[in-house]
Amino acid sequence: MMYRSPSKLAMVPFVSVENMMNIIRDIGVETLLLELSHYIEEDFKRWEQFDRTPRVASHSDVGVIELMPTADSEIYSFKYVNGHPKNQAEGFQTVTAFGVLSNVNNGYPVLLSEMTILTALRTAATSALMAKYLAPKSSKVMGMIGNGAQCEFQALAFKKICGVETVKLYDIDPAATEKAATNLRDLGLNVIPCSTAKAAVEGVDIITTCTADKRYATILTDDMVPAGVHVNAIGGDCPGKTELQKEILQRSDIFVEYTPQTRIEGDIQQLDKNHPVTEMWQVITGQAEGRQTADQITVFDGVGFATEDFSALRYIRAQLERTGHYVELDFLADPVDTRNLFGMVQKYTG
Repeated sequence: MMYRSPSKLAMVPFVSVENMMNIIRDIGVETLLLELSHYIEEDFKRWEQFDRTPRVASHSDVGVIELMPTADSEIYSFKYVNGHPKNQAEGFQTVTAFGVLSNVNNGYPVLLSEMTILTALRTAATSALMAKYLAPKSSKVMGMIGNGAQCEFQALAFKKICGVETVKLYDIDPAATEKAATNLRDLGLNVIPCSTAKAAVEGVDIITTCTADKRYATILTDDMVPAGVHVNAIGGDCPGKTELQKEILQRSDIFVEYTPQTRIEGDIQQLDKNHPVTEMWQVITGQAEGRQTADQITVFDGVGFATEDFSALRYIRAQLERTGHYVELDFLADPVDTRNLFGMVQKYTG
C-alpha cells in the first residue's frame, strides 16, 4: 500500500560501512587524511563559535558508552561511541561508532554515517595536525607503542601531514605488531618492528602511545623520553585510564583539546587540577606558542573531542556529491498535514 510520497527533507543521506570504504578508495587514504586535517584545522580556528561540553559517558566495569555532541549556529552533530577493551578477546571491535549531522534551523538530520572507520581517520588526522604545531621541525622517525586498530591510520597521517619516513612499532602482543607491519608494507614507510617499548622509542622524534587497557597504566616511563621529543598520547581517554608516567608530564609542556574534558579523561588526570595546560585552538589561532625550543618536550594529551567529529562528518557530507557513495533513507515521518501524524499511521494501517 502506498501511503505517501516522502518529501526530499524526509530522506536522509546515509553513509554505510561499504559507502565509507568506497569513499576512501576513490579519494585515497593519505589524501583523505590530509583533506580531513584541513577541515579539523578550520574548525579549531573558529573554536569559540561552538557549543563545548565534555562528552556524556555511561561507564560500566567493562567499558564505556558515550555521546559526543556539539553545534555551531547552523549545524548540530553528535557521535555515539563505545570503548570496551575486553571486546577484542571476545571477537568484537573495541570501539564502534556512528554519527549524525542535523540542521539547527529545523532540527532535521542531514547526514547519518558510520563512524567506526571515520573515527580512526579523524583521530589520526587530529594527531598529525597537532604534531604539525608541536613536533620538532623535520621530524622523520616516530615510535608507536600500541599497534591495534588505530596504528596504521596514525602512521599514514604522520607520513602525509608531518613528513615522517620511519615508524618503529611495539605492542605487548607480537601478532598486533606483525599485523601492522604487514599492512604498512609497500605504503612508502620504513617500518621497524621492535621487541620492547624502549627499543621502539630510541632515536625517534615523535612517540605515539595508543593502547586500549581501561586502567591506570605506565606505557611510557620517564627515562624513555629524552629532551626535544613530541609525545602524541592518545590512548588515555577515560577516567582511570592513563599511559604516561607522571614525571613525564611534570617536565613537559602539555597541550589538550578541551581542558575540562581532558582533566577527567586524559593523562593529566594524574596532575593537580591547576597544573597549566594549553588548548590547541589557542596554538592554531596564534594566541599561544606551540613548540618554542629544540629541547622542549611537548605532549599532546589527546582524548578526542566533539568538534573533531563535527569536522569529520562535515567533510564526509561534502564528499557525497564528489563520490556518489551514499544511499537515501526514508528516515523521518512526514505527514502531509504536519499536525496529523496519527492520520498518516491510520491511513497506512486501516
